Amino acid sequence: MVSISCLTAVFFAAYFGVQRHPAYVPVVMPLTWLDMIVPFQPAALVAYVSLWIYVGVGPGLQRTIADFAVYLLWLSALCLCGLAIFFFWPTQAPVRLALATHFPGFAVLHRVDLTSNACPSMHVAVAIFTAVRVEDVLRSLGAPRWLRMANLAWFLVIAYSTLATKQHVALDVVAGALLGVLIAVMSLRWRPGEARQASFATVAVPP
Repeated sequence: MVSISCLTAVFFAAYFGVQRHPAYVPVVMPLTWLDMIVPFQPAALVAYVSLWIYVGVGPGLQRTIADFAVYLLWLSALCLCGLAIFFFWPTQAPVRLALATHFPGFAVLHRVDLTSNACPSMHVAVAIFTAVRVEDVLRSLGAPRWLRMANLAWFLVIAYSTLATKQHVALDVVAGALLGVLIAVMSLRWRPGEARQASFATVAVPP
């Protein structure tokens, strides 16, 4: 909890710095048909902020201190890649339309999170990175199917919430998913040997 909190604090300090001082003029991301059919749903904010709980599941399931440290290094690499993209290729979401709502939390969200730093969606990138790594642990332990499906569902709900809250457009989500999967696959390939072997182990599940 302490490590994730510190990493999150450092990331947001850099995130807001890049947001306010981009290297170039931000490019406005275009809308797609998917953005048109997904309505603004204020209640989706609950799923949106649940990322900050979900992101702690991955490191919390690591077997050893070495696994934990390497996991955080890969998560940091993911954040650094996103920040580098935001700095050298700044983007922003289109002007939000029809977002008048009294749903708790939106006023704060709109004050601190401007429409810039849109693509790739780091919300989706971190969520899919977590989903892949948690799935790897659950599979290696022979976890029940419903638990693995719950992990997938949590990711999908978070990804959908980025569109339903109008924090991102569909292209942001796709780019974030690609970035997150790329780093996740790399992290599964290059990690402590014991953890790599454990992911391919077959564990008998008692009836």
